Amino acid sequence: MKKIMQQLRKGTKDIIWKYYAFTFFNSLAFFSAVLIPFFTDWGGINQAQIQILQSWFMFWIFVLEVPTGAIADYLGRKYSMALGGVVVTVAVLVYGSFPDFKVFLLAEFLYAAAVALISGADEALLYDLLKERGQESESKKVFGRVNSFHLAAMLIAAPVGSLIAKSFGLNYPTLFTAIPYFISALIVWSIPESRIRTTRSESTRYVDIVKQGFVFFYNHKQLRKLALDSIIVASSAYFVIWLYQPLLKLVGVDIFYFGFIHAGIVLVQILVSSNFEWFDKIFKSSRRFLFFSAFATAISFLAAAVFPSAITIFLLIVFAGGFGLTRLKYMTAFLNKLIPSSERATILSSISMFRRFALVLLNPIVGFATVIDLRYGLAIAGLLPLTLLFFSPIEQEVFD
Repeated sequence: MKKIMQQLRKGTKDIIWKYYAFTFFNSLAFFSAVLIPFFTDWGGINQAQIQILQSWFMFWIFVLEVPTGAIADYLGRKYSMALGGVVVTVAVLVYGSFPDFKVFLLAEFLYAAAVALISGADEALLYDLLKERGQESESKKVFGRVNSFHLAAMLIAAPVGSLIAKSFGLNYPTLFTAIPYFISALIVWSIPESRIRTTRSESTRYVDIVKQGFVFFYNHKQLRKLALDSIIVASSAYFVIWLYQPLLKLVGVDIFYFGFIHAGIVLVQILVSSNFEWFDKIFKSSRRFLFFSAFATAISFLAAAVFPSAITIFLLIVFAGGFGLTRLKYMTAFLNKLIPSSERATILSSISMFRRFALVLLNPIVGFATVIDLRYGLAIAGLLPLTLLFFSPIEQEVFD
């Protein structure tokens, strides 16, 4: 019996390391280094078209959640993930093949299909594999390390992407990304399917997420405010990724440095998210810290809009990138406090979906404003958190 348990533990370690490797290669997106120059200089499209592509992408993720959930039900989660790895490989090859907006629409559709095939199935497979071996108590540690491998890949990919773009051309970081994406598909194919598959269907889960989310938020005032706060500020901070590179071009930064600056954004996120407890001590109140992070996100966008310079770009990266992009993760603890454990996964997933709905609407607005003047797009992104601070304050009792 002892030998059997030892073999199971060894087998679990091997599986977990394969999962870490899958996460790493699936996150190794070299194109992040030159995201905007790829679209504008090589692709020949403007910022409004870029943001329309992002709305198109998020729309299709939502539409494809149910059919891809059915694939996970029928084939199994690892096969759904492996198929997602193959589809995303095709997506980046299509993206880097020909500079045309219609080609980009097809590529974003494929990318959305890949995300829908992988999301949900990935965490469920890992948890069930741990549970099958009686090690679900280690899930928090394992999922934390998964996130570390994801961030490490992003840190590495951005500078490497800059080097690829400088050496070969702006579309080559996208084409080269096909290599790690395909490797991730091969890795996940080698992971065994769990024998204790949960009885709940993946394809019906997403319908429940939307229905239960609306009902739950309608009946819970404080949770509704907290969720609205998290969605609005996170949606504002999202535009850091799409607007900092046009800002860099505006102030004359060479494209070669874009990937290194992108790595800096990831590094700031790591530093902020790993020191939440320290910030709590500094601000002496979670409510104060949330107010600061929302206000700092807003002001950094507005400062960059009014005074575009190296200094305001640095402030935008630190405050909107560091505090804005990690704020939703910080708020999850308080959201969990207000949600019954039996409904936690569904309600948290619904918040993620509502944020996608918001961005489907906001992307074209910010994009068209940016085409008129980059400052207008920055100003809209900055005004979003301010409206929340003045019109929907969160009461202190939520944090007590």
